[in-house]
Amino acid sequence: MSGRLPPAHRHTDSYPVRKLLLTDARRASIVSCMANHSPHLDNVFRALADPTRRAIIARLSQSEASVGELAQPFDMALPSLMKHIRVLETGGLVESVKHGRVRTCRLMPGAMKGAENWLAEQRAIWEARLDRLEVLCSDA
Repeated sequence: MSGRLPPAHRHTDSYPVRKLLLTDARRASIVSCMANHSPHLDNVFRALADPTRRAIIARLSQSEASVGELAQPFDMALPSLMKHIRVLETGGLVESVKHGRVRTCRLMPGAMKGAENWLAEQRAIWEARLDRLEVLCSDA
């Protein structure tokens, strides 16, 4: 084969492809893999993915509120708003309690801690990768 890479491993302009590893190969990836498969974390990000639910969280950050109060700024029926509240409850971000005919919602303290920790870990990983890339580029 005369030292050339097989066609699948060649760049389009016939230069061999060199892999640039931006992660520390010695680190076990099982820890980050396990963190990426957390149902609770998935539920938190699913709850935060919708602008209506983020607006509900912003409102509840001021004080607890009834479902009727939460529905006022939105042009939707109460059953639709209740679906959003259920998603927030599944994510552990909101708790609702029914007193008579009034359902009151409030934020759960520390509910986003898992997502906050995951984001901090991802930020550290990417900052380390970018630092190594910067060193590599400055050496070139």
